[in-house]
This record gives sequence, C-alpha cells and structure tokens, in this order.
Amino acid sequence: MLSTKNFAIIGTGVVGTSIAVLLEQAGLKCIGVNTRSQASYQRFCRYLSKEHLSLEQISKRANLIFITTQDSSIEKVAEKLSAYKQRKKDQIWIHCSGSLRSEVMCKDPSLQVGYLSIHPLQAFATVDSALTLLAGTHYGLEGSTGKVEEIGVALVELLGGIPHRIEPSKKTLYHAAAVVASNYLVSLCFLAVKLFNLAGINEEDALKSLLPLMEGSYKNIGQVGITEALTGPIARGDVQVVAKHLLEMPPEFVDIYKGLGRLALEIGQNKGNKHGHGYDQKTFQNLKLLLESSAEIGTHRSEENEYN
Repeated sequence: MLSTKNFAIIGTGVVGTSIAVLLEQAGLKCIGVNTRSQASYQRFCRYLSKEHLSLEQISKRANLIFITTQDSSIEKVAEKLSAYKQRKKDQIWIHCSGSLRSEVMCKDPSLQVGYLSIHPLQAFATVDSALTLLAGTHYGLEGSTGKVEEIGVALVELLGGIPHRIEPSKKTLYHAAAVVASNYLVSLCFLAVKLFNLAGINEEDALKSLLPLMEGSYKNIGQVGITEALTGPIARGDVQVVAKHLLEMPPEFVDIYKGLGRLALEIGQNKGNKHGHGYDQKTFQNLKLLLESSAEIGTHRSEENEYN
C-alpha cells in the first residue's frame, strides 16, 4: 500500500526527524522538509540530507505530509496548506499529537485530502533515543476514513510500531491516560521523595531508595497484571496504618493520597473477589470512609443536617 508513496516533513524536531529516518530506511522517499529553525534543519541533515522546500512545493509534490510541529502550530500549518490550489491526488496529512484529533487539519472540507493522526506512546529526549525506542512503541491512531486509517496502520508497522485504533471523540481521554502513565508517574515519585525528606532522608538518597521499589512494582504489573501487583496496607485491609498515614501527612498531600487510595481500594476489591477472600464489610466501610474526599465528606454532612 505504501511502497510507491513519498513523504515530506513539516517541523524537523525529534519526532519528525526520527520518523523520516525510519520511513526512508523502510523504503519510502522523503522529498524534503520545511522548518522555521535553521538549527533544527541542520540537525535533520545530519541524519538525512534533504532539500528545504516551501509549503507550496510540498503541497504539489508529496503524497504524505507529516505536520510534526508543536501542537499549537498544527492548525496554522494546515490552514496554509489548504490555501494552495495544486496538490497530489489522494494526499494525506498526518500529525503525531496525542491531544488533537486528525480533523483539526481539515480547514476546507472540499479538499480531496485524508487526515490522519499517529501518536507514539513514548517519551523521546533525543533523535538517537527515539530511533532506538520507536521500534516496539505502541501508537494511538485515528483518521478521517477507514481507508486512511489502514494507511496509518501500514505506516506504524513500517516504523516498527504497534497500532491501536482509537475513537476520535474520546481522544482527550486517551491523551489523559498517557499523561497519567508518564508525566504523573514523575509527580508520584516527586511526592514520595518529599515524604522521605520529611522523614529525614535527603533527596538524593530518597531517590536512590525509591527507584528500586518503583521498578519492582512496575515489573510486577508487567508479570502478573494490575490486580495481582497491588500490595500494601489497603490491599491487606490495614485500616489503622492508613488512618495513621492520613493523620500525620501534611494537609496538602492528603487529597492526593485519598484519591490514589480509592483506586487502590477498588483494585483490592477485585483482588479479593478473584481469590474468594475479599474485605469483610466493616473493614471495607472503614477504609472507604477514611479515603473519602473532602467534598464527599461535606456532602454527607449536608445530607445529615438536612434530615436532623
């Protein structure tokens, strides 16, 4: 399906450069690039020596146009491309944003253009690391038609990736999940280090101590799944330990702990049900009460006052 197609890159950052290198290696031809940054272009040419083209030239010559700019520029580039009268037949415009739908590139519905989004579920610091990590990376994929999505699947497979079609109307939730799994993992580590600091362990030693623990949990999830990987006081139904955590924890961290705890309680229920020895009713209710958010507590009190 893609053996005779060429492509162009608009925005030669880490993702755009890496995609260009891997697609060329897979047999597609990069006809050129467009970027506002001379430094970015020079870096791109260290990997692939390609001509710098105007957007109009790209519109005329490219079968596939990758808009790998910052998210805030994708629609602006699409608007400029939409203004050109000449373009390749059955052209497809592609962005790699996890938060934007492919349809944001459609600025003129009369254009015979397909719109596609392929988002790699990976964090890339450099081109070299991206070239290593892209093989085996999972991608969220959605496009304007089923045929366009089939081309997206083929592109992801050429990149060595694993495609997953997603519902465009739910893409924000897809992206939120990626943020939780990646960015908020860093935030969780930051919170744990802060609590270690309060216990008298300096930041450097805290991180050295916590990373093996986090790595162990991560590996457990991969080996036995989320439900079986849960350990700790909530999994054991240890109400007193959870109560002490909440009592001695700085107030600014309490809601975070409670929110995560409610999720842990749900996992704990699933684990108990699976093995036929779940929480007894009293333990479950005590844990649930301890982990209620401030808003939930306020609601309960209002309801109590209403009936008193």
